[in-house]
Amino acid sequence: MTTVAVQTQAQRKRSPLAGYLLRRVGTSVLLLIGVTIVTFLLTNLVPGDPVSAALGEGASQNPATREAFIKAHGLDQPLFVQYFIYMGNLLRGDLGTSLVTGQPVTADLASAVPATIEIAICAIILSLAVSLVLGTLAAYRRGLVTDQIVRVVTLIGLSVPTFWLALVSFYFFFLQLRIAPGSGRISPSIIPPPKVTGMYTIDFLLNGDGVGWADAMAHLALPVMVLSLVTIGLLTRFIRTSVLEVLASDYVRAARAKGLPAMRVVIDYVLRGAALPVLTVVGVAFGALLSGTVLVESVFAWPGLGTYAYNSAANLDLPGIMGVGLIVGIIYLLINFVVDLLYGVLDPRVRIA
Repeated sequence: MTTVAVQTQAQRKRSPLAGYLLRRVGTSVLLLIGVTIVTFLLTNLVPGDPVSAALGEGASQNPATREAFIKAHGLDQPLFVQYFIYMGNLLRGDLGTSLVTGQPVTADLASAVPATIEIAICAIILSLAVSLVLGTLAAYRRGLVTDQIVRVVTLIGLSVPTFWLALVSFYFFFLQLRIAPGSGRISPSIIPPPKVTGMYTIDFLLNGDGVGWADAMAHLALPVMVLSLVTIGLLTRFIRTSVLEVLASDYVRAARAKGLPAMRVVIDYVLRGAALPVLTVVGVAFGALLSGTVLVESVFAWPGLGTYAYNSAANLDLPGIMGVGLIVGIIYLLINFVVDLLYGVLDPRVRIA
């Protein structure tokens, strides 16, 4: 057997999807290294004295105490040496100690990240479900009253500031109507569930606590509603545009000409054809929900990643800031990787690109 035949046989045995995934994993690793570099450099460029922030104004004025802190944390080393020290600690899972809470940053993030994931997952599921219906309906009723109403509603959702909507919702539903619970993840009378995932709704279910689960869901309602209204505006407009493009394609017209049921045409042809661009926007929206909920979390006293990031920045907590920056970077990398994976599964052309 010739060398060319052996190579051809090996290429046939190699899965296109496996090669596609390997390329994406390699790219993600390089991007992750880039995230650590950018996070480290930007954090060190923040104006202010990290020694004073860590020790306080009184202790930082003592030359011996100040010098001991600088040597202990390698702040007297060149910047590239500090980066390698940071990477060494990072590979051991050590992100430092928060100057605000006095706890390891990893422990703080382990508590804050699940709280944000819980609210973001609920918001993106609700947003996608509503947007698919509204966007598809607006596309099918293009130029009619239904389309105009949907476009106006989505425009309002995109234009209203998130923090204003959160404040109005809290005031109206909690302070005035008293139909929504107060701030926080659960009521003071409810004992938090044993930690499994860190997401209270899931942990209450795993613990068989129906009362706690209902209370956690009630506290989720307002923040999820606020985040969903903004996200629905973005997704609906994009889904409408994508569906309109697919409706003009030949294969959709052929499916209609065959006399296929309208619902089958929508599900099997229209939505499937519009899935790839919509998937990209959903990934971006989900990443924005995970990393940009600081205003909503502040209004509803939700102890998530946004609140932790704000407290770290306000108190010049450099370990906390670097930890948040790293987590946000990893979140976007993971979301992009999952989107790329789904691209490869849904569209065979992507695998060999």
